[in-house]
Amino acid sequence: MAAPGWAKWENTIAQGFSQATGQLLDMAAIEPGMQVLDIACGAGSQSIEAARRVGPQGRVLASDISSKMLEHVRQNARDAGVDNIETHPDAAEDLDASLGPFDAAICRMGLMLFPAPHRALNILGKLLNPGARFAALVFTSPVNSPFLSRPMAILLRHAGKAPPEPGSPGLFALGGNGVLETLMEDCGFEGIETRTVHADVSLPSADDAMHLLQEAAGAYRAVVADLDDTAKSRAWEEVRDCLTQFDTGDRVEARLEAMICSGKTPS
Repeated sequence: MAAPGWAKWENTIAQGFSQATGQLLDMAAIEPGMQVLDIACGAGSQSIEAARRVGPQGRVLASDISSKMLEHVRQNARDAGVDNIETHPDAAEDLDASLGPFDAAICRMGLMLFPAPHRALNILGKLLNPGARFAALVFTSPVNSPFLSRPMAILLRHAGKAPPEPGSPGLFALGGNGVLETLMEDCGFEGIETRTVHADVSLPSADDAMHLLQEAAGAYRAVVADLDDTAKSRAWEEVRDCLTQFDTGDRVEARLEAMICSGKTPS
């Protein structure tokens, strides 16, 4: 994802994922006074919610590979009057154990895009205190989030590409039955719990919906990156036409399905 585009749409995304984000924090067992790690934090709306939950005696470290994204986190935190967030520029797979220990960790809509999620989880286990919980939110299956999957299928067809192989980074890479649970267990997490959650997309028009996918979601842009401008325009125009199916007459409305999986480090 590109920092300016994601930041532009952060409020829309945060509103749609508000309830799911609350459940993510619940499943990470975040409480006042805790030290919390947020990996692949994006523009940080969930980091801010975690910071409010831990209160002035707690701290959130928001980590992302994009330094530009972390600038948005700091600005958003200032705007929200939150001063207990620190930022750290690094990929989750490369975090240093000396940053910890943490009492809890979260990852919202990021883990499925990691090139090596198992490595990230193994490192995370070293950053967390014994018995600390980690919770990740990922999308489930393409059929349950057509707002995301149908445009992606169109772009893949225009680019002459196949969908990602199982196990490869992608929007739905970890949403299959038991996939994320098994990954977390293999990385040493215990007491695995899962919950299906939903988020709602609400936008003024199909044009806005197309721009959200274009600007906030790097996975979509990457599919057609090698096409010339004319071919890209054709592909995105078909995406726009596809998104009109979600037009209710007043707005474009769609529901996304995700799952939250949480586990704890051995006590």
